[in-house]
Amino acid sequence: MNARVNLLLGEALQLPPEERSAMVLALLDSLDVDDEVTAVRAWADEIRRRKTDLQSGAATAIPWSEAQARLRAL
Repeated sequence: MNARVNLLLGEALQLPPEERSAMVLALLDSLDVDDEVTAVRAWADEIRRRKTDLQSGAATAIPWSEAQARLRAL
């Protein structure tokens, strides 16, 4: 990376998580679409949807220990 990129990255890393996430999505959207970018964008959309569901109460989280127990039971 060059000095300008390092400076921008340093400033971006000081942003709150939600603003950094928005910046990542905007940067991804600015790239040519290929399979990897499409997959990353799809995961970002899924993460955003799950976060919204948790915040709205449409979904509830469980403790990691319970998730592990459920997985072991499969």
